[in-house]
Amino acid sequence: MVVLGTKVYVAGDARDRTLDGLRSMVGNELSDLDVEYDIGLRDDEFPSVTVDGPDETVARNLLREEFGELVADHEDGETYVGTLDSWDEDGFVLDVGFGQTVRIPADQLGLGQGTPTQIRKRFGLVQHLPLRFVAGDPASLAEVEQDRLYEWTRGNGRINANSVTRSEARATVNRAGHAQDIVTVERIGLLEQSIICNPDTDPPGLLADIGQYMPSELLAIVP
Repeated sequence: MVVLGTKVYVAGDARDRTLDGLRSMVGNELSDLDVEYDIGLRDDEFPSVTVDGPDETVARNLLREEFGELVADHEDGETYVGTLDSWDEDGFVLDVGFGQTVRIPADQLGLGQGTPTQIRKRFGLVQHLPLRFVAGDPASLAEVEQDRLYEWTRGNGRINANSVTRSEARATVNRAGHAQDIVTVERIGLLEQSIICNPDTDPPGLLADIGQYMPSELLAIVP
């Protein structure tokens, strides 16, 4: 069984749609392998995938690579994934499943100057976004994660959103009449998306226009 490092925190029809989308994604990943699989949702809102068959080892590795995996025990110096649960002036708190959280102190974020709250907004870190960290005392944000987030602040502007699937985010942009103002929607979590703007699109202006159609946390990233 692989506990995926992305969270399903919506309810009702939205949860059903999200799980249907996850089944499609997992099916695509495992389509060429000789395995059977079953998807469940744990009490901590993290989905799990049980795989069985001749190619089950390969299947588990593919799922870990695509979604990240939550594990109960962390070894110092090793890299793991969690989801952004909360933040304060002292740092970030990640939900790592199994009833556990990991705190990353402000001086271990490696994302430049500012308070954790200011850093979160500057880099568009919406709640529940999957983030990789290095276990230890203290834990630190993984260098590969720092590189990814700095890359977001270069090039085209972005709007990051939570509580929405990739297809829903695309449909919302279209409904708001801004299809021509974006390049694509990048999936950065199961329910977390990054809307990549055209070079001449103003991210805060686009956010203001689509916000009325999207019941999500939205954060603009301006290069």
